[in-house]
Amino acid sequence: MARKPPTSPPSKGSAQTSSGKSSAKSSAKSSAKSSAKSSAGPAAGSGRQPSGRPTSSRPQRSDPAGRKARVAEVQKAQKSRERRTVLMIVGACAVLVLLLGGVITYGILDARKNQPDSLLVAFGTPAASASCDAVTTDPASGNSDHVGPGTNRTDVTKVQYSTIPPTSGSHFVQPVLDGRQFYASADAPAVETFVHNLEHGYTVLWYLPSEESARSGQLKELAGLANKIAPSQGKFLVAPWNDAYGQFPSGKKFALTHWSATTDSTGKVTTQAGHRQLCGDLSGEAVMNFVTQFPKSDAPEPLGA
Repeated sequence: MARKPPTSPPSKGSAQTSSGKSSAKSSAKSSAKSSAKSSAGPAAGSGRQPSGRPTSSRPQRSDPAGRKARVAEVQKAQKSRERRTVLMIVGACAVLVLLLGGVITYGILDARKNQPDSLLVAFGTPAASASCDAVTTDPASGNSDHVGPGTNRTDVTKVQYSTIPPTSGSHFVQPVLDGRQFYASADAPAVETFVHNLEHGYTVLWYLPSEESARSGQLKELAGLANKIAPSQGKFLVAPWNDAYGQFPSGKKFALTHWSATTDSTGKVTTQAGHRQLCGDLSGEAVMNFVTQFPKSDAPEPLGA
């Protein structure tokens, strides 16, 4: 077999040439990497702006004028809200007060409307439309002048009175004391008995018997109301008139009567008078006016039952 000739080792010049080439390649790579890093911009967290300038860590200067304006604007808005809230509260309170005032006023007026004196005034026909005559002032006599049963004048069974109906005069010993306020024709006591009640401060409303069937309900109601008001409380009677004692004037169907008097400190009568008012219709207002003018305390014996 033929033997290969031995390979000659590279010469020194050739080695240097190879070494130079390697160094040149390394330098080129390093330059390329440096250029790439420079063009890629700052690395993350380097603290430099893209422009290459370092970021300032000093705070920006504040704007005092702008801040005050913003604060003032906020305060203005808050005050505006507070004013609206106050106005709403005040308005609600005002409405509540008005409502409460209306309720209270209505309650007072309603209660007042249902009081006996108001009901009496509103009862029946107004006084101006009831065809009432003027109130009379009649001479009065007969105080403590008892006749009939239980007296020494038992023969007197009927008194002839000077007025129709009577406002004073002689009377029977016993007044009406059964607690009733209204009397019908069928069970009415004698006129002389009612006159005794007049002496004790009562007011008597007389009615014609012809009115009884149609007006008895009204007469009872009127008696109840008149007995609840202060001037005639517990001392107001409604009774039928007895035509045997005389006739009412034409057109008059009802008559109010009262026996007035003043007394001294011992109870002795010093002055006295009788009062009548005849009407063509029932009028609660006329009754109120009459008993107010001549209350139960105005009588010869106001403390009598």
